[in-house]
Amino acid sequence: MPKKNLLEDIKREPGRFYRTPGDVMRDRRFGDGERREILLAWRALGPGQNTEIDMALGELAARSAHAAE
Repeated sequence: MPKKNLLEDIKREPGRFYRTPGDVMRDRRFGDGERREILLAWRALGPGQNTEIDMALGELAARSAHAAE
């Protein structure tokens, strides 16, 4: 399956592919921008793991800030 199709499938049902938001962060198939897309899509699906999702998004934001320095 091409990476773009996989990303779209994951964004539709992230819980089917990952147990926790931390698993998204460890998935080496994707860069930080794609990880952010997945996490935002997961959060938009409703309550559940929003605290963990927000922590992972914070980690991505911190990485971006360090890279910009």
